[in-house]
Amino acid sequence: MGDRIWLSFPVLLLAALPPELLPGAAGFTPSLDSDFTFTLPAGQKECFYQPMPLKASLEIEYQVLDGAGLDVDFHLVSPEGKTLVFEQRKSDGVHTVETEVGDYMFCFDNTFSTISEKVIFFELILDNMGEQAQEQEDWKKYITGTDMLDMKLEDILGPIIKIASHVQFRLHLGIHQQHQVQTQQKWSHTNSA
Repeated sequence: MGDRIWLSFPVLLLAALPPELLPGAAGFTPSLDSDFTFTLPAGQKECFYQPMPLKASLEIEYQVLDGAGLDVDFHLVSPEGKTLVFEQRKSDGVHTVETEVGDYMFCFDNTFSTISEKVIFFELILDNMGEQAQEQEDWKKYITGTDMLDMKLEDILGPIIKIASHVQFRLHLGIHQQHQVQTQQKWSHTNSA
């Protein structure tokens, strides 16, 4: 477990959008985001590393989906080793930081639990990614006249992607909770017979 996990960013979550909304939008990415779900065994800590440029925005949203107490410790550390966020036994959280250049470390810690593993969902949203963001804006100086209408449609793509990602998160949570209820119903039906 103690190995470092490097996240493969930039990853743009477009899977939730129909393909007809995507033509011409491949070069326009106002934010980059991705989500992960993993199981954290009892007594273990798992850390992830995200490289970031200067003056970008790193948003981390997490939620404990399963496990006794639905809680976990969360720790976010800057590239210089400074603790930015430390939360103990929380079921969820959302944190946004303006970044310095370097690798940010964030950890989910279940060392306080001796029996219960936790299922944890987290999402990363990266905004203002430096040169990449500037390159995405450079194309606009070549657009004139009626092409501006297309640009306005692309301007709303960012919020649509963010909403689609949020809907996907809530759907994932709902499916997991439904599975838990069905499992509990099977267990109580078996015990009552």
